[in-house]
Amino acid sequence: MSTQATTKWAIDAAHSEIGFKVKHLMITNVAGKFDKFEGSVESTSDDFVNANISFTAEAASVNTGQSQRDGHLQSADFFDAAKFPQLKFASTAFEKASGSKYVLSGDLTIRDVTKAVKLDVDFSGEAKDPYNNTKAGFEITGKINRTDFGLNFNAPLETGGVLLSEEIKLQIEVQLIKQA
Repeated sequence: MSTQATTKWAIDAAHSEIGFKVKHLMITNVAGKFDKFEGSVESTSDDFVNANISFTAEAASVNTGQSQRDGHLQSADFFDAAKFPQLKFASTAFEKASGSKYVLSGDLTIRDVTKAVKLDVDFSGEAKDPYNNTKAGFEITGKINRTDFGLNFNAPLETGGVLLSEEIKLQIEVQLIKQA
């Protein structure tokens, strides 16, 4: 019985972005990202099917381009970064849907609340960079409900509705670098 070799990959943070969008005033999306994150992938197949994927982001690194809003997001109203410094993800399945499309299932932990999530993944392929490193690219999208994770802050509007939607759209660009 032969065993398949495991290939290890790490997120190339310089060429990746962990982004999100939330509806503000129910009329426009406000975008943000996490500046500090890391992740790893272990795969036994060239197409990454059944890969083991783990990821962490530093809650205090949330960046929406507006420091006052970032401070509020780091506070107990949202991420409570002092008490819960990391957001974590661990895959439970990575399955090919068709062609370059995959479904990534896993456990997402925010504020010590863990929920199962499913994300859509588009595998962009592999390439060698100018330094002869093997890279792999992925675009990951999905939606989560922030209140499922205890991110409950909101405010009613005079005109009806609320300040922030509960739905968070995830927009993630990941470039992996093959480890020696």
